[in-house]
Amino acid sequence: MFLISRDIIQSIVKLSVDRPQQEWRALLSDKKNRFIFLEEDGKITSYIYLKELPVSEREHGELELDQIKEYALPITELSTLSENLSFSSIFQVLGKELSLIKNESDSITGYVLREDLIVELFRQENENANILKILLMSIPMGIVIIDNHGMVVDCNESALEMTRLKAGQVLNYPAETIFNADHLKHVFQTGETVLNQLQVTNESGILVDYSPIINDEKNVEGIIVIVQDLPMVEQMAMELESVKNLNKDLNAILSSIYDEILVVNSKGELIRYSENAIPEFWGVDLKDLVGKNIIELEKQGRFMPSVTRLVIEKKKKVSVVQETPAGKKVLAVGNPVLDDNGEIERIIVASRDITEATRLRDELREMKKISAQYKQELDEMKMQEQLSRKLIYRSQKMEDIVGQIHKVAKFSSTVLIQGESGVGKEVIAHAIHQLGGRKDQPFLKVNCGAIPEPLLESELFGYVKGAFTGADPGGKDGYFKQADQGVLFLDEIGELPLRLQVKLLRVLQEREVAPVGSTQTFSVDVQIIAATNTNLREMVADGSFREDLFYRLNVIPIHVPPLRERHEDIPLIAFHFLKQFNERHDSSYHLTPDALNLLEAYTWPGNIRELQNIVERLVVTADDEMIDASVVGQVLKLNEPMTKVKPIITNIMPLQEAFEAVEEQLITQAMNLYKTTTKAATALGISQSSVSRKYQKIVSRKQGIGG
Repeated sequence: MFLISRDIIQSIVKLSVDRPQQEWRALLSDKKNRFIFLEEDGKITSYIYLKELPVSEREHGELELDQIKEYALPITELSTLSENLSFSSIFQVLGKELSLIKNESDSITGYVLREDLIVELFRQENENANILKILLMSIPMGIVIIDNHGMVVDCNESALEMTRLKAGQVLNYPAETIFNADHLKHVFQTGETVLNQLQVTNESGILVDYSPIINDEKNVEGIIVIVQDLPMVEQMAMELESVKNLNKDLNAILSSIYDEILVVNSKGELIRYSENAIPEFWGVDLKDLVGKNIIELEKQGRFMPSVTRLVIEKKKKVSVVQETPAGKKVLAVGNPVLDDNGEIERIIVASRDITEATRLRDELREMKKISAQYKQELDEMKMQEQLSRKLIYRSQKMEDIVGQIHKVAKFSSTVLIQGESGVGKEVIAHAIHQLGGRKDQPFLKVNCGAIPEPLLESELFGYVKGAFTGADPGGKDGYFKQADQGVLFLDEIGELPLRLQVKLLRVLQEREVAPVGSTQTFSVDVQIIAATNTNLREMVADGSFREDLFYRLNVIPIHVPPLRERHEDIPLIAFHFLKQFNERHDSSYHLTPDALNLLEAYTWPGNIRELQNIVERLVVTADDEMIDASVVGQVLKLNEPMTKVKPIITNIMPLQEAFEAVEEQLITQAMNLYKTTTKAATALGISQSSVSRKYQKIVSRKQGIGG
């Protein structure tokens, strides 16, 4: 038996939940308290580790009782002991941070901390001291104690076993004869812990941690070294879920590759192989060759030459045609994997049977199967309703948008379509019109960025006779009046000048339009669908777009995701454009599965518009009606974005003037290089409408200066 000293028994600090003390918050801020025990109906039911409470709120007394109770833990999780501790109870206490002490009447009188009990076990001279020795010696990790002179003063059996040394070779010997001298020196000098250091001792791999032993004066009195053998560490690591998933991924990749893949070490010994072994080549099951040197098979005359041997000799990638005595030919490509010193660590061998046309027939059959599948899907889409004939998709994101379009089309609410340039915002707008009750009424489109500001107001709202110089004598109806009872699609709404934003807001609020030059208004019934590729919220924040107009437009927001976020749509859309070009040019071009995979992997900064252009370019430049990955790769490489070069300003000038000067230079250079506003906009990273509007201003200003 072991008698717990009353000196280490801590007093219970209670906090009544039913009737809290008047100064109960002071219990939380008192640094002497480590635990608070909650009392309900006169019984202690739970406890709180004060360290878990938010420090700032605890010290300022901002916590409420209900908040504190959320951090409470039931005392049923704690061990309850008497002051006389049995041998088995010692282990029970060591497993908990604290344990409750009860008297003979089963009332809780205090608690004892685990660290205090361990110290007490060391202090008392009795048979329980052996318990701690047993515990320390039973720890599966090696423990070595080093004094401030760098000498080993103690160690456990596990440390001796892992280092494969005897006690006489360790105790009272300099620690640097066993462990890394630089790591020991670093810990002594800095007091910092050094973790996870690999070391080879007596041909035994170990993992070493160096932790300083610091006294009350913050000086390093010694070092405790924790040793783990690598087999144990490796076994623990393999149990990690992430490692399991990586192994699963690797096996899945190897099993899905058509070629036979071998992983060989620097000695030529087979480590790993894929499931797709080449039949009748090895003569045995590949699993029987794991761990064996495959260079020996060349010496046995199984095949000639050995690509593994050639890679080891040349230390570079090697491609050879191997031949067996039976006449079977295999194309083998060996790739070396080098370590930090440039030495071969692994060799990856990819082999392909080139004696048969099986792969080509299978690939052609698979290609026809995929083509037939997409053709069937396109035919089914033709049989669907009109929306499905215009919107080509497979992804869940577009499925959700289509569902939203069906709902929105039933009403005449204002819709704001947002998305990058080229994602198909206008197609969405047309779909809403065609599915709605206004499908038999006009659908008009206005690009707010393509029309110069002086003309945009009269184009939108119309004008009366004599409204301005050069006006039509009979006046003109604006887009709002022309689209009455129908749908008006305002593209690039973010380019609308602030002055016209006020008039548009009035139309949305009052459903009335005042033509330019007139004080009279007329009512209109128009559904507004706006679209933009800019962030209107940011424009509202910087004052370039009215907040009230934004909320009027943002009644039904629809965000069209870019093509790179819905890769599953790419094959369908590509086949759609390819079919169009085939019908137009009476041709029969088609894409191989590898080509489709490459198209899916591309980021598509220009989205669907870019995909349409790429497909047309593929048809025009392809030498064969079967467009494979090599052709696609060349075209996509030409489509890579230009490297951005920052302009250099050499003279001091006002910021706004500098901005306008640089903007004019960039737009002028882009138009001279690309000739079209669409390509110039892609290179500049802004919308086509912005380039068009700003370039017209530049040309007009230069013509005015010249005249």
